[in-house]
Amino acid sequence: MSFKKQIRFLHKWLGLISGLIVFIISITGCIFCFHDEIKDITRKEWRLVEPQNKPFVLPSVLQEKAKEILPEYKQSMVSFYGKNRAAIVYTYSGTENRYLYFNPYTGKYLKTEDPETDFFIIVEYIHLYLLLPDYIGKHIIGGATIIFILLLISGIIQWWPKKKKDLKRSLSVKWSAKWRRVNYDWHNTSGFYIAIIAAIIAITGLTFTYEWVGDGIYKIFNFGGDKALETKAPVIDTTKFANNKITAVDRAFIETMKLQPKAEMIFITYPLQKGDLINTGAYPHTLRYDHQSNYYFHPGDGKLIQSQPFDKKSLGLQVVEMNYGIHTGQILDLPGKIIAFIISLIAAALPATGFVIWYGRRNKSCKKIKA
Repeated sequence: MSFKKQIRFLHKWLGLISGLIVFIISITGCIFCFHDEIKDITRKEWRLVEPQNKPFVLPSVLQEKAKEILPEYKQSMVSFYGKNRAAIVYTYSGTENRYLYFNPYTGKYLKTEDPETDFFIIVEYIHLYLLLPDYIGKHIIGGATIIFILLLISGIIQWWPKKKKDLKRSLSVKWSAKWRRVNYDWHNTSGFYIAIIAAIIAITGLTFTYEWVGDGIYKIFNFGGDKALETKAPVIDTTKFANNKITAVDRAFIETMKLQPKAEMIFITYPLQKGDLINTGAYPHTLRYDHQSNYYFHPGDGKLIQSQPFDKKSLGLQVVEMNYGIHTGQILDLPGKIIAFIISLIAAALPATGFVIWYGRRNKSCKKIKA
């Protein structure tokens, strides 16, 4: 058996094994691409606010209001998403989570959201875990994603023309041919055109399943190094601990605003147990989770213990923290999301068109045998 026939055999069976999972991953990725834009249109009453020429209320104000609304829930984090967006207090009780929306200027309560019933959260869980327990689903998704990368590579090997004069023909679809030939050409050419970007999306997606992928990216861009060492939070010894101490959280918020005055989005995590620090993150752009700066504060007095501004992080850590933005296209704003959507849509079509090719050849072989 020649090399290309071996690759074709491998490509066929890998595609049949993973095709349905790859289709689900790709189509849910398409749906999730514009979830923020769709939610801004359909839920603008509690997601968007009128910008005001005044500072945001302190996190403690929102924390107290959240306690009044859901006294049985604990508050884990508050996020300020921008001048025209609601602030959200994230709460939990056992296995249940609730998101409470507030006007960041007045502290007015707007809405309580249950993420378990949110359409886009469900789509995200399908994308990440197939709605299975995460310790099972993530490995199925991760395995299918690795196979998809192998399919891209083996597909290009099969596509690669033997002669230079055949290259032009290999880069186009013969639309005037019969539908089976159109399907064959489309499968080959679309797979070739999206291969690089689709592989990048797939690899960045693997970082959410396998920590070793993120570690590998970190080492590649840093020519070695230890990501865990650079991202390790400082350790403190507190003999006394006041749960969710308000003044300390407020001081941490104010200090972060001073350190990152141009930040459009800021989050603050509350200390929940002894040894926990107050962690804040600042982002230069609203609803873009890249170029983040991180700060750690003492839970007792809000004193700054450690700072990690984005420009002081290593290149490897910067790239790793951009993974989500690269994976979703957010890093290039709306044009990036459009690119991610189109690539994901074509990727979803590849298993379908590949199955048609396999089924057609199988039927043809069966007819020959019968004849």
